[in-house]
Amino acid sequence: MKPEIHGNVQVLDWRDDFGVVSQGYPLSQQILRTDVSGMPLEWVDYREAARLYHTEQVAYACGTLLYRLYGGTCAKTGLRTTVDVNSIIATLGHTGNPGNLRGAGYTPPLNNQTLFRRDAYLCLYCGARFTYSLLSRDHVTPFSRGGQDHWKNVVSACRRCNNAKASRTPEQAGMQLLAVPFTPTYAEYIFLKGRRVLADQMEYLVAHFPRSSPLHERMQRWPM
Repeated sequence: MKPEIHGNVQVLDWRDDFGVVSQGYPLSQQILRTDVSGMPLEWVDYREAARLYHTEQVAYACGTLLYRLYGGTCAKTGLRTTVDVNSIIATLGHTGNPGNLRGAGYTPPLNNQTLFRRDAYLCLYCGARFTYSLLSRDHVTPFSRGGQDHWKNVVSACRRCNNAKASRTPEQAGMQLLAVPFTPTYAEYIFLKGRRVLADQMEYLVAHFPRSSPLHERMQRWPM
């Protein structure tokens, strides 16, 4: 079905047994799921949100109204089932939430997508900003000198700086590292994984960052 637009409301999908009405957001917009205490858990899509509502796992919701989902019609009342999906939903239970671990209890997986976002898409040697395709992962202490592939030993680097540094430490190459690499907390990692993070989701996640987090400053430098 071709989307219909009425003001800021879009009918994205409509069938006899199912309907999705958007409040101006694409179906690809992610929803932040937390546990019942408010600790961030993961990003889900509207289908998973609908499943969580259907299985009565949603304790409460907050943030922006994204979608209104329409289900089947109740034979007894003649009314159609509706579910409002907000930008943040809290679900029952605490088990398995890495955000509840402290200290060295959790280390998020390392990948270039979150690494480059951690470093604000900057080359941490020359300070210039690059697109994803023009950045590379540099090991501050190279493998050949005992370095490992972990968050505190990797930074974003443009290909020119990475090639110039080669298999040397920054000191050996005469290159200054502009910021100290760090391991994100779980809340920071969830934020870094997000695509098209809404303002209320961003505010919610930032409230769970450590006060000393370098992301407080780096976020201001992210390309819009």
